[in-house]
Amino acid sequence: MTTPTHILVGIIGRVFWMRVDGRGTFQNSLQAKRAMQEVIAKGVTNLVVDLETCPMMDSTFLGMLTGTALKLHEAGVGSLSVLNANPRNVQLLTDLGLDHILELDQEGVMWTDERLEAKAALKQCRASTAECKEIQTQHLLDSHQTLAEVSEENECRFHDVIQFLERDLRAQEAAAPA
Repeated sequence: MTTPTHILVGIIGRVFWMRVDGRGTFQNSLQAKRAMQEVIAKGVTNLVVDLETCPMMDSTFLGMLTGTALKLHEAGVGSLSVLNANPRNVQLLTDLGLDHILELDQEGVMWTDERLEAKAALKQCRASTAECKEIQTQHLLDSHQTLAEVSEENECRFHDVIQFLERDLRAQEAAAPA
């Protein structure tokens, strides 16, 4: 049985801190994305994703993180830092070339003052309401397209997934009542 994942969030000083407590997957990536969008809309542009208790991430979660980091980069403000990644998550991030987009702290030197405070200050992210299948599918598609845009290798890796999701989305739209 898989342990449930919790997304814990909080503002620590001038930093938005998110701890993924469990697996980072398509099931919680939309919730995490919305939490980051909310704080960015409020002017907080230094984002930390703490993976200390995250054994793995799937491609949707990775694409969501990449999309957020690219938006900050395009706006020319802030950063998205990934802390406490285990070897498996580091390998995922580096194999996909995301270590050039995200600030991957493998030495444990970033946000040192905020690290201790974060452990006590984070609260569970409020759960988003159930989303319709079309919104979920669009999120999956956006996440994978973002990863594919990072490199030609990623484009090859995710080509079939993107095609499947595009077909699925078109079928959902065609079946939706007018």
